[in-house]
Amino acid sequence: MHAASPTSPGTPPLAPRHWPAWLGLAFGWCAGRMPGGVQRRVGAFLGGLLWHLLPRRRRVVEANLALCFPELDPAARRRVARENLRQTGIGLFEFARAWWGRVGDGSPRYTIAGLHHLEAAQGRGKGVLLVSAHFVHLELCARLLTRHGAVAGMYRPHGGAALEWAVKAGRLRYACAMFGRDELRPALKHLKAGGVLWFAPDQESRRGESVFVPFFGRPAWSLTSTHQLARLSGAAVLPFFHARREDGSYHLEVLPALEGFPSADPSADTARVMAVLEAMIRRAPEQYLWLHQRFKTQPDGERGEAYREA
Repeated sequence: MHAASPTSPGTPPLAPRHWPAWLGLAFGWCAGRMPGGVQRRVGAFLGGLLWHLLPRRRRVVEANLALCFPELDPAARRRVARENLRQTGIGLFEFARAWWGRVGDGSPRYTIAGLHHLEAAQGRGKGVLLVSAHFVHLELCARLLTRHGAVAGMYRPHGGAALEWAVKAGRLRYACAMFGRDELRPALKHLKAGGVLWFAPDQESRRGESVFVPFFGRPAWSLTSTHQLARLSGAAVLPFFHARREDGSYHLEVLPALEGFPSADPSADTARVMAVLEAMIRRAPEQYLWLHQRFKTQPDGERGEAYREA
């Protein structure tokens, strides 16, 4: 018996009450081992079904797109929303493949740019924070990135014990460590030792210090984690972009380190990070996880009007 740690998922929960979850995870394991082409076709079909089967979530996607892309007419936004759910369906299989499937030398195909920025930041002798947005393929692209060096991740633990164990075990197949969002001290130790830490700070959270900053021209309740981690560890902050091409291959790109980061102002730094993430999302808006109610919390304390019908 051993407890969970950033480098171990601990002992799997096998009590009978967890058996239904393990059955679902078995389906996920099988889905993750399908050939990539089959995953894309089945995922796209599933994404099309989501449009009809999950009307509330569809309305969240449509509300987000209306808030973030007011320049598009309703018909154009509807096309983006449909494509986004199709991409999300494919993304479900990409998550399973990243955690439990096979990622061989030739599959999936991908290109990577900007590794010299990462190498230069590591050459400072301090840690590196890689920040990215919640694209639907983030787990698979993170796994591809680990081929080029040791990378740890920061994540939100799952509520179900079986799912938490299985996902963490899957992630530790390629990440050198996985830190829960409350494991600040070991994450800082990793950064101070010169490690690379990846995380996506673009979603609203009830936990951790947050401020309202602009995101797609709207006030968004945003974690100041990037500022805090960089301030406490001395780590460089580098944006990490990734996208899926039409042929099923992937493009990964490490961007230059943010200069003069962190400053003395956590709000200004958080606004800067959100602006960087927004620019990346605009490069592939149909591949972003618009299912999340990003603008749910508003400065007046009321739930975002856009989601009242969702």
